[in-house]
Amino acid sequence: MTSSEDTQFDPAVDETTRPRVGEYLIGSTSGRGVRVALVCGRFNGAITTRLLDGALAALHEAGVDRNDISVAWVPGAFEIPLLALAYADAERPYDAVITLGAVIRGDTGHYEFVAGECARGVQDVQLSTRVPVVFGVLTTNTIDQALERSRDDATNKGRESAFTALEMVSLLRQGSLAN
Repeated sequence: MTSSEDTQFDPAVDETTRPRVGEYLIGSTSGRGVRVALVCGRFNGAITTRLLDGALAALHEAGVDRNDISVAWVPGAFEIPLLALAYADAERPYDAVITLGAVIRGDTGHYEFVAGECARGVQDVQLSTRVPVVFGVLTTNTIDQALERSRDDATNKGRESAFTALEMVSLLRQGSLAN
């Protein structure tokens, strides 16, 4: 399911909500001074490469310095959470970790195990470390769906994941959430 005009966030909510609360946080997608790690699955690597290209383009567009970006490749989606944890829990942890890959449904139940455990592992990492770990792993029924979500345009899910990561870093650095 995708967002439609009927379900998208209305920016007017900011104007109506802000006067009614004490603290109102809005994230920014500025990347200046943000360290970002990208963990990429090699299985279905042509799709992952397209997602990585979208993410890197977005990070550069947002002002993230190339020296603040680390990219690592793991065998597949199942291995992504472990390396995400290593980045998030390092001696000098990254501000955000973006996970990229593609799990495409096949003829066996393998898809459910890999996709589900990858998602659970990514969520566990971010909750245990308090470092944003963005789930940019495609879980699709067909190769065509994966290709559609990794096009070289604004709909690229790698690009979307990069902006999500930057927004989460910004939010966690604001107001009562700031360390």
